[in-house]
Amino acid sequence: MTATVTSAEPKATFARGVHPPERKEFAAEAAIEVLPAPEQVRVALLQHLGAPCAPTVKPRSEVALGDVVGQSDAFVSAPVHASVSGKVAPAKMATLPNGRHVPVVVIQAAEEQPLAGQALYDDVLGGSWPLDGLDGHDPKAIIDAVREAGLVGQGGAAFPTHVKLTPNEKRPIEWLLVNGCECEPYLTADERLMLEAPAPIIAGALLAARACGASKLAVCIEDNKPEAARTVRAAARNTPVGLRLMKTKYPQGGEKQLIQAVLGREVPTGGLPLDVGVVVINVGTAAALARAVLRGKPLTHRVVSVTGAGIREPKNLLIPVGASYRDLIDYCGGMRDDAARVVAGGPMMGFTLGDLDAPVTKGTSGVTVLTHEEVRRTEETACVRCGRCVDVCPMRLVPTRLALASRAGNWDLTQKYHITACMECGCCAYTCPAAIPLVQLIRLSKAMLMKK
Repeated sequence: MTATVTSAEPKATFARGVHPPERKEFAAEAAIEVLPAPEQVRVALLQHLGAPCAPTVKPRSEVALGDVVGQSDAFVSAPVHASVSGKVAPAKMATLPNGRHVPVVVIQAAEEQPLAGQALYDDVLGGSWPLDGLDGHDPKAIIDAVREAGLVGQGGAAFPTHVKLTPNEKRPIEWLLVNGCECEPYLTADERLMLEAPAPIIAGALLAARACGASKLAVCIEDNKPEAARTVRAAARNTPVGLRLMKTKYPQGGEKQLIQAVLGREVPTGGLPLDVGVVVINVGTAAALARAVLRGKPLTHRVVSVTGAGIREPKNLLIPVGASYRDLIDYCGGMRDDAARVVAGGPMMGFTLGDLDAPVTKGTSGVTVLTHEEVRRTEETACVRCGRCVDVCPMRLVPTRLALASRAGNWDLTQKYHITACMECGCCAYTCPAAIPLVQLIRLSKAMLMKK
């Protein structure tokens, strides 16, 4: 296995995109803290792309940290696990930030938890991570461990990781790219992870490459994170893992944009990275993969940024999956008086929260609290056909056509305009001088097509 991508090569980028204010300063210097176990967690049975899980535990039963609480036999799915030890309460429904109503397994946390504070941090991210001899692991055993651990993409898409890594004889994988771009404004969870725990990221990258058969691999980091790049480079010394610095631009962290920037390969419309011989995983997913394979631990915790001008104490937190957004915000001192909007994720691709008691899922990378000044916008006017949305769309779509067809309820026409190719990055809405809610209209059409 050899790496041919190095930090000495020119910084890579992709066509189109935008440059929104980064606003990383709120939480970039905040070291990862462990959120104390909340009184209750609600583990969603559908927090991934694919088939939902069925509960495997009954009310009033006792569960331990890491126990399976939801499972599915479908290939495109991922089991869910107890993120705290405690007693199972009656099942309920919850509304996720994306509007989906999903069943949840409710666990009342026990007063004494097996892991807390520094011990929990060390179990998830700390300690030693062997980098030698990882090529001796059986690829199928790696994939099986990833499947059993319930790993999904932690960059936001939440695609089951074992599906990505499963080899396809007709489409062999050449490259594994580890995505550390974190191009979404405000969010700093991946940056802190690279700064504080680069070793499990490198170990996970090596194991993932072994599983999918990639002969080349690199960690990709935007050039607005120089310290993270230095830390990762040092951790990857004497390994075949390369480093590629990317020009800071949004959405550099999109899979298709990353592949285009690094390798010059274009994923076909409706296609997947494996169609061009590439697998892309997030740095958080890589670290969780190392823990699953080397320590036999499932995905029960992840790092989340709680940030923005509307939060009193911005932080990066290691949190149990199923904690509520309210739990995170309260731990960070609550919201300021001028707070106006809470977003699950970042302001470009995130969803406005209607309920702070909604549970955090495996794909939650951040919570952004915006002020009235930040959300103030001009009143929507008619499209002036300026073409700015077309100029910045990284998928080469015509967003106004999609939005107008959606507003007219012509769902078939939106399909003709390739609505499924839209990644909902928000570049079009960011540049629209008429303040048309382009992304919301596109999401509406996708939801109606799915229902249809």
